[in-house]
Amino acid sequence: MNAIPGSDSAGRSSRARKHLFESEVDQFVRAMDDFVDPSQEWRRLCSELLGTFFLVLVAAGGGMMSQAFPNTISRTAAVVAPGLMVLAIILFMGKVSGAHLNPAVSIAFALRGDFPWRRVPGYVVVQLAGGALAAWFLKGVVRVSATYGSNYPASGYSAWDAFLMEAVLTLGLVSVILGTASGAQNLGIVGAFGVGAYIALAGLWGSPISGASMNPARTFGPDLVGRDFGAYWVYIAGPLVGAVLAVGFAFVLRGRGGGRAGSGAAQGALFTEVEKPGDG
Repeated sequence: MNAIPGSDSAGRSSRARKHLFESEVDQFVRAMDDFVDPSQEWRRLCSELLGTFFLVLVAAGGGMMSQAFPNTISRTAAVVAPGLMVLAIILFMGKVSGAHLNPAVSIAFALRGDFPWRRVPGYVVVQLAGGALAAWFLKGVVRVSATYGSNYPASGYSAWDAFLMEAVLTLGLVSVILGTASGAQNLGIVGAFGVGAYIALAGLWGSPISGASMNPARTFGPDLVGRDFGAYWVYIAGPLVGAVLAVGFAFVLRGRGGGRAGSGAAQGALFTEVEKPGDG
């Protein structure tokens, strides 16, 4: 019997599509295996350490460079730079660790059910370490006190005022992060632009009172190197309260977390199937 014209090429095309599909499935399974494999945790921790280092390098560096070189860096530039740096960090390492860069964000993702609690301590430790390393580097190179790169309540304003400002600013930041990491709002790398833009905007109007830290690791590094923790409680309590409130609002707006998109963004894999990341 003669073969139907074109049937051979159609068969090859079908087999090629099947092979491509199987290859994609295999890659997906391997990516999932990598994520749930505890031996890969060191990659995530290195990612958070490096990312937080660069964030604090820019955030604290603005104030320290301004002290070393007066009238060269405006307040606008100093508060916009961290937003741009966070945008860049998310783009280059977000799929490795989720690019939390902030203990408040790690805790918020865990409260939301998108990130396993067993990973939170490791993330927090390396985030604080990254902030400290950045401050030490700046002090050694710029040669001014790290206190110039830290955050303090403005003169004439109380620690309570600064606390409220940090709580509200972090509420907005974590809301943006959780929102761009969920369901229909999850646009992949486009979320990086939303987060970076919020950090810049929050700094533009909120920094005069509290410095717009929104991140315990960002303030910890300069305070440790500068040996001045007098107001540090503001920059722990404010961001943590704001993060908890953001999780509450996320529940009101979207219901429970732990969905595919939110878990994927928090864990560093955009297409993860782990809907309820466990501790095992």
